[in-house]
Amino acid sequence: MKPLLDIIARHKAGAPAGIYSVCSAHPLVIEAALRRAQRDSGYTLIEATSNQVNQDGGYTGMRPADFARFVHEIAQRVGLAPERVLLGGDHLGPNCWQQLPAEAAMQRSELLIAGYLSAGFRKIHLDCSMSCAGDHAVLGDAVVAQRAARLCRVAEQTWKRVGGEAPVYVVGTEVPVPGGAHELLTELQPTAPAAAAATIDTHQEAFAAAKLGEAWSRVIGLVVQPGVEFDHYKVMDFSPGRVAGLSALIAARPSMVYEAHSTDYQTAANLRALVRAHFAILKVGPGLSFAMREALWALAQIESEWLPAARRSGLRETILGAMAADPRHWQKYYLSSGAQLTLDQQYSLSDRLRYYWPVATVERALVRLLANLEESPPPLTLLSQYLPQQYAGVRAGSLGLNAREWVLHHIDRVLQQYAAACGAATD
Repeated sequence: MKPLLDIIARHKAGAPAGIYSVCSAHPLVIEAALRRAQRDSGYTLIEATSNQVNQDGGYTGMRPADFARFVHEIAQRVGLAPERVLLGGDHLGPNCWQQLPAEAAMQRSELLIAGYLSAGFRKIHLDCSMSCAGDHAVLGDAVVAQRAARLCRVAEQTWKRVGGEAPVYVVGTEVPVPGGAHELLTELQPTAPAAAAATIDTHQEAFAAAKLGEAWSRVIGLVVQPGVEFDHYKVMDFSPGRVAGLSALIAARPSMVYEAHSTDYQTAANLRALVRAHFAILKVGPGLSFAMREALWALAQIESEWLPAARRSGLRETILGAMAADPRHWQKYYLSSGAQLTLDQQYSLSDRLRYYWPVATVERALVRLLANLEESPPPLTLLSQYLPQQYAGVRAGSLGLNAREWVLHHIDRVLQQYAAACGAATD
């Protein structure tokens, strides 16, 4: 994790340096992120969330070792050196087992942590803020910190057993549960500086009590709420003036920065302002899969106008069918019905649709869509109609007549904003 520590050190020395973390399991999103790092001659931080990837497979069907292998295979294909790929684990704790009593959930969390460390993940967000069966509805700082320290001990033991670089840690949580906000947002208050200070102090005390003082020196980040979030159709924009106290608090900590979750859909200017306000780790996930879906829906429209019905992939219909057949990933979020539900399923900023890309029928439809347009490239007039930015790239000679490249390019337009905000000289 030396590259990440170096970025934090440069930021603490006054440079507007940061790093963005890509939280996605889709191969096209991962490939776009790895290509962006290759172009910028930098590093890429790819994170898996506990509900995506765990010892039971998560919703992706991947365990930590599977995910690590999956990312490194894509990196090898795009020519990015393995040492430039940094792997992180997000919301690692009892998130997936909240229905169990706390002790049972923590035992499973220990296996989760051990699996991540054994697979080479070295940036670890310890998040024990979730209440388990029998817990109070809201856990106190001391309980959360003690549970985090318990998991840190497992992480340290596993790292020392398997070798490699020492892990770095992020603590705290002031964000909605993994997967996004459940409700429509009207107002969002940033974390109070006193609450952030209490979280740091309580965790430091818990680490000291667990004889994890050396590990505490590698706690590089604190998750707080900077006042950014999104619901189905609205984005809460970052306002630097609302976090002046938070910024001053972390500026006085010699080796810590803030980690900002839910930065998806913020403007390029807001992303730069977040980094300047010491939110030097920017998490992005749904915003990238949303961009991918935009490009794929545009390609589906091109396909429907260009090719006869018998040849079409039916991608949109297939994924909506998969969502209807298995509603568990969206039914708590979308309370609408009829035409509004169909709209929400496709266009909500929370992008619950992203959970259905691994479904076998959806994967086949996507492969067919891209193959159809590779075998029968559409006229540029259709590309101009539905993907004008990619049309401009084709006309300029920077993009070829390749539908898959158009999708990657559309995702990269989002990644470029993050890279620029973190100090990269993007193309």
